[in-house]
Amino acid sequence: MTAPIETTGAAAEAQPEAVLKGVEGKRIEGRSLGQIAWLRFRRDKVAVAGAIVVILLIAIAALSRPLQSLLGLDPNSPNQSLIDPNTTLPKGDFGGMSGDHPLGVDPKFGRDLLARILEGSWVSLIVAFGATLLSVAIGTVLGVVAGFYRGRVDAFISRMMDVFLAFPLLLFAIAISASLQGGAFGLEGLPLHISVLIFVIGFFNWPYMGRIVRAQTLSLREREFVDAARGMGARGPFILFRELLPNLVGPIIVYSTLLIPSNILFEAALSFLGVGIQPPQASWGGMLNQAVKYYEVDPQYMIVPGLAIFVTVLAFNLLGDGLRDALDPRSR
Repeated sequence: MTAPIETTGAAAEAQPEAVLKGVEGKRIEGRSLGQIAWLRFRRDKVAVAGAIVVILLIAIAALSRPLQSLLGLDPNSPNQSLIDPNTTLPKGDFGGMSGDHPLGVDPKFGRDLLARILEGSWVSLIVAFGATLLSVAIGTVLGVVAGFYRGRVDAFISRMMDVFLAFPLLLFAIAISASLQGGAFGLEGLPLHISVLIFVIGFFNWPYMGRIVRAQTLSLREREFVDAARGMGARGPFILFRELLPNLVGPIIVYSTLLIPSNILFEAALSFLGVGIQPPQASWGGMLNQAVKYYEVDPQYMIVPGLAIFVTVLAFNLLGDGLRDALDPRSR
């Protein structure tokens, strides 16, 4: 037999685990899912740049009227002294750009383009955000119900989604918008046009959100936490709104940010076709419509609203892509 080995001195006092120098006084803290998503998002410089541009655009739209007052601009004030009476085009180069009118003026009337871009920004964002909220509300509720209850409920809601997706949306939107131009529901003028656009764009776009939420719900309803809630006696409404919906926040936020730019383009398309926001109210799509007659002789008039739409849509798309990668790294 071998004698037991005795440990003495420093060996006896050695710790069973290695201790890193300088870490003894620090506590190791866990990170929440929100903190982890924020760290992922912060590392994506392109998405951060998109978020900064989006914040600036929202601030500009919210403060468009004060900014116009501060700069002494009026989007509907004509200035015939800046227009060549022979050609109805702005005097000077690049559409009449000057210190007083940094983006130039529009042909025929001489209205300041910067003021009209600022005025059109809040219209586009209100329509886009309002339509997105309506689509998200309808699509989320019906998608969760269809995915959770399945069976006949799922079949009925799914067929309803197919019917809405089969609508020729653009033609239908043109018909509704054109028929309600005079007045309806006690509204007229700009409030009526904005309300109609929000309803038409939001109500007929909800199936896209509904399908995404339904697919996510079908996956989540088989998870252990749903079985645990059922085992504790929870009923359908409690599971829907307390268990499933909180886990759907990520996909809903991501798709909402990607839906907003498409709604901006839809509003611009309807205004371009003459059934959206009506003049003299400024809108980016309406400005493009008016610029079609002058793009060969005054391209500045088309470039300015076109760039406004391009930058806005690009910023929202970059933000949406960054949020998708941050909230669901498996999608990368």
